Amino acid sequence: MIEQLSEAERVDALEGLPEWDHDEARDAITRSFAFADFSEAFGFMARVALLAEKADHHPEWSNVYNRVEILLTTHDAGGLSERDIDMAQAIDALVDTP
Repeated sequence: MIEQLSEAERVDALEGLPEWDHDEARDAITRSFAFADFSEAFGFMARVALLAEKADHHPEWSNVYNRVEILLTTHDAGGLSERDIDMAQAIDALVDTP
């Protein structure tokens, strides 16, 4: 069973993810990404998809041209879990790597 983060754990985790916003209504985290064009955005999504498959933890997301919106929450836990934090960190590493 995957455990939902406590309020204190959530606060600590979000301090380490400054680019992500907490969606209180869904107990989720969200981030928007902008790329030079559709090809870059789609390539990013493909890399995230590989991470998601490996982790067996899949984002809710949308793409319009060069923008990608990602929402992470753990449905089985009823909200934010360590799996979401780990996935957000892995996604951040993709965009922070030259």
